Amino acid sequence: MGTINVELLKRICHAPGAPGFEKEIRDLVIKEVSPFVDNVEVDNLGNVFTLKKGQNNPEGKSVMIAAHMDEIGFIVTHIDDNGFVRFHTLGGFDPKTLTAQRVIIHGKKDLMGVMGSKPIHVMSPEERNKTPKTTDYFIDLGMPKEEVEKWIAIGNPITRERELIELGDCVNAKSIDNRVSVFILIETLKKLEKFPYDVHGVFTVQEEVGIRGANVAAHRLNPDFGIGLDTTIAFDLPSAQAHEKVTELGKGAAIKIMDASAICDYRMVDYLKEVADKNSIKWQPEILTAGGTDTAGLQRMGKSGAISGAISIPTRHLHQVIEMAHKDDIFQSIELLKAALELLDKYDWKH
Repeated sequence: MGTINVELLKRICHAPGAPGFEKEIRDLVIKEVSPFVDNVEVDNLGNVFTLKKGQNNPEGKSVMIAAHMDEIGFIVTHIDDNGFVRFHTLGGFDPKTLTAQRVIIHGKKDLMGVMGSKPIHVMSPEERNKTPKTTDYFIDLGMPKEEVEKWIAIGNPITRERELIELGDCVNAKSIDNRVSVFILIETLKKLEKFPYDVHGVFTVQEEVGIRGANVAAHRLNPDFGIGLDTTIAFDLPSAQAHEKVTELGKGAAIKIMDASAICDYRMVDYLKEVADKNSIKWQPEILTAGGTDTAGLQRMGKSGAISGAISIPTRHLHQVIEMAHKDDIFQSIELLKAALELLDKYDWKH
């Protein structure tokens, strides 16, 4: 099993970056990746563009890799007379996963709070049996309104609090989606030495609220090829039938065939499979019938379109604070992305 830099992954997962508020994770990315690329730019939306110039590229071809920096989070909408904070979600949440969680509100200073809701002891039988809604929850900062308002204002972002730990052969944390892909792209750019075409590694913003950063980035770059990096469902859990699993932990990098936002180009799918097989890289196929990724923006938003696909990282318990990925799957994903970028000119893309 390959090894990964867990300490770097931990720092990446811990850095806050709700959609539209990616500054801290963006600053970390720029600092980490700058020594290993030819150029770094940030656009008006907040996407980070890195460039490594190709070494056999008379036609000026390019490939764009997208890894979104944002994590699902919340935004402050109201502070009541008792100092309790109401919020709106930024990204998709299963409301029941909010129960008993700690969060951080990023105002003039960071304040820790807890997700509160009506105690079960005083619920009616009907309330106990109903499905929870996000509007059932509020954030308790343990402060009166006057103290809260010294530090917090309407519009401040909120992120979840949970430390990355190692569990067996896996890592477990909040925001593995999609910080694991940020990590994979950084590590690939560090290792990448001999490659034919210009490599644009783009760390995108606001994916969790509609693939907004990737759309703008692909339109700007108009790449010939596109590779998305994101997590995918590993439903390899008790009660899951074989056809429901999508992917499984420990079976290698997932090569996306389709998701709800993109049918990957058959040429890119075949290419990634061929690269994996020839380089003894573990892989598994992925068809995700619900949910989309930056791959859609890569494929369609460039002026000419792009031959696009994706490398997905199997992840259990997605959009919770206990997201889990296998360290070897992460390692295999780095190996597959690196090899795919190095061999792009060796494939018959016209077939």
